[in-house]
Amino acid sequence: MSGRLGLLTALLVAGIALAGCSGSSEGPASSLGRIAATPCGTTDGRGCAPASERVDLREPTFSNPTEITNPLFPISRLRSVVLLGHVDGKPFRTETTLLPGARTVVWKGRKIRVRISQYLAYLDGRITEVALDRYAQADDTSVWYLGEDVFDYRHGTVAFTEGTWLAGREGPGAMIMPAHPQVGDVYRTENVPGIVFEEVEVKSVGGKVSGPHGLVKGAMVAWELHTDGTREDKIFAPGYGEFRTSGGGDLEALALAVTADALPGPVPAELHLLAVGATAILEAARIGDWESASATLARMSAAWKKLETRAPQMVASRLTEALKSLSAATKARKAARAEQAAIDLGQSAYDLELRYRPGQEIDATRFELWTQQLRVDAAAGNLGAVTGDVAVLEWIRDRFAHSLNPDRRKGFDSRLHDLRAASDAKNLPAAADHAARLAAWLRR
Repeated sequence: MSGRLGLLTALLVAGIALAGCSGSSEGPASSLGRIAATPCGTTDGRGCAPASERVDLREPTFSNPTEITNPLFPISRLRSVVLLGHVDGKPFRTETTLLPGARTVVWKGRKIRVRISQYLAYLDGRITEVALDRYAQADDTSVWYLGEDVFDYRHGTVAFTEGTWLAGREGPGAMIMPAHPQVGDVYRTENVPGIVFEEVEVKSVGGKVSGPHGLVKGAMVAWELHTDGTREDKIFAPGYGEFRTSGGGDLEALALAVTADALPGPVPAELHLLAVGATAILEAARIGDWESASATLARMSAAWKKLETRAPQMVASRLTEALKSLSAATKARKAARAEQAAIDLGQSAYDLELRYRPGQEIDATRFELWTQQLRVDAAAGNLGAVTGDVAVLEWIRDRFAHSLNPDRRKGFDSRLHDLRAASDAKNLPAAADHAARLAAWLRR
């Protein structure tokens, strides 16, 4: 959580910031009791609510911690979430994915199983942050945050890991959502002063927010205090968790989430045409077949007219923008621009397909799309972008590799390792070749 706030300084937070990782820690044994009311974690030590108002000071018990079903923070029911917006005037995108399995955290001598969720953020189309968080639900249905691994990227490589912490190692676990929040409740979502600190006060409950397909009732608004003494509002919605982040001209808002926004039935034919057509135009642009690209584009435009009004608004806006860019680049016969626009359009099309297809399948198609992005960046001679593309592939790999049988997973990882080696050697042609071969192998 703190790593994301470091990136989005002074934002009005309320997006579903779900991320996760594995890990364990050892802490001193202790009998259950009360959590120490540590000093206020703001820079000047002021601004915190009195301990008498806090609802997070009694140590929780965990009998079935991986079933996280609290309506305002239902991590175990949110398989994949897409948030969209803008930061510093640049397009911003996050993908949060519930990873398979669980891990163990040891806090005060208790072994607690946690769910794992991955938060992957892109700024202007480039990887900017990965956060890996650990969550567990207590027996009273309050949700607890037991640690975070933060990786902030610059020019495709990890620049710093500020904000990383683990319950039982740096400090105590922290409540991220009360069981039944009431106006005036106070709790700390991060409570390791000097490393991470956030204190939240519930301001209202039972509100309404506009979701991907209509109003969502029962929303909660909270007021969050940060280390630097600034405050911002958070909005949580049943079935979604954190819902929207805005402030200072920036925005991060929920675009869609599954299983909350899942739909029955197969992928609509028009949506399938958009996804397939994006790949077809990408390949046509590479070889200069503009007649074929134009014909495909016309069919895609007609398909989108039938779908646009039924699609979640934020994703629809991104797809419409990409389609316009693709049309302009195709008419101008600008290959590089057309390739990038086709990739952008494909990304939005796969977001929409997420409502109909299993998340693992979508992540596999996203992986293949990023191999195409790497080839575009390699052709442009952009080493930093290629390095970042490999990092994205490695993170997406963790979302679906478990679905491969052991032999295929071994072959997959070997090919991905070869791609990383070529990138580390700054051999862009070799990296592009490995990316193309890896995508072809995965399709088979």
